[in-house]
Amino acid sequence: MKLLHIDSSILGQQSASRELSAAITARWQDAVPGLQVTYRDLDAAPLPHVSGRSLAGTDATEGDEAARALQEFLDADVVVIGAPMYNFGIPSTLKAWIDRLAVAGKTFHYTANGPEGLAGGKKVILASTRGGFHQQSGGDFQEPYLRYLFGFFGITDVEIVRAEGLAVSPGQRVEGMAAAHLTIATPLPKAA
Repeated sequence: MKLLHIDSSILGQQSASRELSAAITARWQDAVPGLQVTYRDLDAAPLPHVSGRSLAGTDATEGDEAARALQEFLDADVVVIGAPMYNFGIPSTLKAWIDRLAVAGKTFHYTANGPEGLAGGKKVILASTRGGFHQQSGGDFQEPYLRYLFGFFGITDVEIVRAEGLAVSPGQRVEGMAAAHLTIATPLPKAA
């Protein structure tokens, strides 16, 4: 079994999403003997944003790295993504990675009946972190976008480990992180 671990926070060791994604990955490593983990840090080694040069394929190095990122995703059975909320959405580095996955004929294709996902059968776990409370406020463009995107790829098994209100107060940060860690500690499904 293969797990792809993605981090996108710019906060390094202070990052709540990195803390949670690491805990999720460790939980899977403990539960699944022989689990192969591939790690990609989108802050330390960001993929270039898609450009006209990208589409033209004029940079072989960029093309090779994009193909490698796509193959890592296609090969994974489980994808763990540290996804902090920045300005009501996801980090631009995470969007750049997603743009390298959204490849017609690889993760989706169009049919007479509309688009069809080609990357189903995976589990995606989002370590979703936010400074405020956005779940009920209408200001959450992070989780709905990611759910829709992975659904477009054919992935229906999307789990969210959420920590909210992390910038409200030190006590709320502790409470929010503790609640998120509690959900990580629950037993994995038997299929894992």
